[in-house]
Amino acid sequence: MIPEKYLDLFSKKAFASLATLMPDGRPQVTPVWCDYDGRHVLVNSARGRRKDRNMRADPRVALAILDPDNPYRYLEIRGQVVEITEQGASEHIDKMAKKYLDLDKYPYRRPGEVRVLYKIEPEKFSYTG
Repeated sequence: MIPEKYLDLFSKKAFASLATLMPDGRPQVTPVWCDYDGRHVLVNSARGRRKDRNMRADPRVALAILDPDNPYRYLEIRGQVVEITEQGASEHIDKMAKKYLDLDKYPYRRPGEVRVLYKIEPEKFSYTG
């Protein structure tokens, strides 16, 4: 479980830096919007992107979420992607657009884009602040 003291980060417009592993083992980091369902950290992307391919090949990930109100306060989560699904992914990216952009619909969809939802099971944490 996410430490209760840091759950507020998921209600803020806090970006996460998502680290995945490239096929050669090197890390790849991408800023992402994130969400928490009470059990899993949720990240949304499009099928075929680098982070999508990386998480399908190796489910080990890490995220660092900085508090936008205090950059010295952060939560780092290490875990594994336990589910990759397209079901509910379009609705979820619209929910994230409301949270981060105050828009009802995600405005950056590309023609033919397939949204994907990744459920990350937290295993270890570090934090400060």
